Amino acid sequence: MRFGLFGSAAARRGTGEFDSSEGFRDFIEYNVEAEALGFHGTFVVEHHFTGFGQVSATLNLLTWLGARTRTLRLGTAVIVLPWHNPVLLAEQAATLDLLSGGRLDFGIGTGYRYNEFLGFDVGMDEAREKFEESIGVILKSWTSEEPFSHKGKYWTFNNVIVEPPPFRKPHPAVWMGAGSDRSIRDVAKRGFNLLLGQYASPEDVAHNIAVFREAVEATGQSWDPMRVGVTRAFFVSESEQEREDALQRRLANRTRQLKLATTPDGTVLGGPDRAGGDPVEVNLKSAIYGTPDQIARRLQDLEAAGVGYVLINGGGSGGGERGRRSLRRFAHEIMPAFTARQEAQAAD
Repeated sequence: MRFGLFGSAAARRGTGEFDSSEGFRDFIEYNVEAEALGFHGTFVVEHHFTGFGQVSATLNLLTWLGARTRTLRLGTAVIVLPWHNPVLLAEQAATLDLLSGGRLDFGIGTGYRYNEFLGFDVGMDEAREKFEESIGVILKSWTSEEPFSHKGKYWTFNNVIVEPPPFRKPHPAVWMGAGSDRSIRDVAKRGFNLLLGQYASPEDVAHNIAVFREAVEATGQSWDPMRVGVTRAFFVSESEQEREDALQRRLANRTRQLKLATTPDGTVLGGPDRAGGDPVEVNLKSAIYGTPDQIARRLQDLEAAGVGYVLINGGGSGGGERGRRSLRRFAHEIMPAFTARQEAQAAD
């Protein structure tokens, strides 16, 4: 197995007693330490208008992180294409890929939070069309060596050539979030990598990977388990009470975020990273919280399901030094057994 991070910084607007950049600085230091501990990459969310300070300018944050690191891959999970000018976005992403030496993992999606579409005054019914037009322009921007023009339903560009070119050829690695069989097969047909959400049960993860692998191989591509990133909330607890407290924090956080995806008529637009059913049961099945042995058993189940790349989200830890301590214990007490097997397999 290979391990990376998934998550978000948090910085609220505050009074003079609260430094609103504190959460962002802590996030950078957390990721810098993760690189030193052997983590492969990090994926950072894009969200807007939350009131609790989630990351909005993802590429800006990753550019700063890229300057502080040397090997950590820099992922977006996900950039919501319907909100962005695709040529400007292609330029910004290519700049980060160039400066970081090809470390950009460009995760994209259509978005799902009602409050964000309302804030941007973008209709959710046009999100899929805008996504399709946008990704076509972005890929052409990265690969075209000559100026081109584009006249679509949503954007028009006249005789443009995107500079700088990305470092990686033909373009940065592209990742898409998906949950249904249809959407997972679509990711495979595009030749992109797949991001699976943190709330799916291990059984659903196994099914999703099987669908993706079959679709990838049907296109003639060779199978690589590292083309699937599976997010899991984690927390290495010192006691059963600490584990229960962390699970309650995660449940409260999920409830708060689901409200942002709820329309005025009460419909919850969950997106690919949300799971239906009883919230408590979903929480227990998806989170890998507990002692190192308990977490290792959960990871073994994922490994048996075909998972190769696990993205751990430390939101359940409560952040701060407690979160850093949990990260260190995960790296020292859990990771080595799984990474050693991967190295042995690679040698074979």
